[in-house]
Amino acid sequence: MAVDTIDIEESVRSVQADLKYLLPGTPINRRFVSAGVEVNTGKYGPYEVTIRDARPIRDHFGLASHGFRLLDAPTAVNDFTDTQEVEAKYSAEVERYVQQATGADFVWAMGWMIRTSGDVASRQKQRSEGESYQHRAGVQPPAGEVHVDTDPGRQVQAANRAYAKLRPDGPGYKRFIISSFWRTYSPPPQDCPLALCDGRSVRDDEGTPNTLWVVDKIPDDLFAPMHVADADNPIAAAIFHHNPDHRWWYFSNMVKDEALLFKFHDSAQEGAWRVPHTAFWDSSLPDAQPRESIECRSIAFFE
Repeated sequence: MAVDTIDIEESVRSVQADLKYLLPGTPINRRFVSAGVEVNTGKYGPYEVTIRDARPIRDHFGLASHGFRLLDAPTAVNDFTDTQEVEAKYSAEVERYVQQATGADFVWAMGWMIRTSGDVASRQKQRSEGESYQHRAGVQPPAGEVHVDTDPGRQVQAANRAYAKLRPDGPGYKRFIISSFWRTYSPPPQDCPLALCDGRSVRDDEGTPNTLWVVDKIPDDLFAPMHVADADNPIAAAIFHHNPDHRWWYFSNMVKDEALLFKFHDSAQEGAWRVPHTAFWDSSLPDAQPRESIECRSIAFFE
């Protein structure tokens, strides 16, 4: 990095926190999710890292340079706990903001999820008899380990399927970006904010696939044979072993009309093309409030 970049990045306050990285030795990596609970088969260990506060130099960060940026993003949603209001308004907002930020020809919002560091169980919607759990538009705890929500080897196929569905008569695309649009709507400071890893500090060969299984009940045997092979499941994240070169950031005191936009996968695979991330407990600011946030994934196409 250039000297001026190092100087400005070293000028900000920082916190020390434990982040959970994958430890060696798990033969099968799976993530099971059900209502209000998420369980990994992998073993994770805490590693103390430095997390710098990007707030004072927010304009220093960009999608191309770091893989993430903080947007001014006023929302028309008054109550994010009102599922009907969010369903009616939010996807179109996300698509508009992501298109403006990336310059893409069109954007498709793929679904949203509420996450809270408070009481998850009390927020769960009761399912009717026979209704299966759907991993969208619900309430889950903060993600607790270093990950990217997409596994690189499966994303071209996923993008091809999405484009064919959305633009069956389109000219084709040259590039796509899968990203997260992440907003916290609880009062600042939040007790469990989101840490983002500078995409430039992540090697291309890093990451282990972690297959996602959406289930009605977490199985007793997490390693039991599944109805299809894990490698054939199109939905998987990438999880990471500790790398001391990883450079971590967060934006303190986020407010409702801001949002973080960060890359899961950029098909150009140049520079900061993906951003590992995780929640962490921040004890550096007094009177921290439980974190309430909404995340929405989208895919942006460049034709």
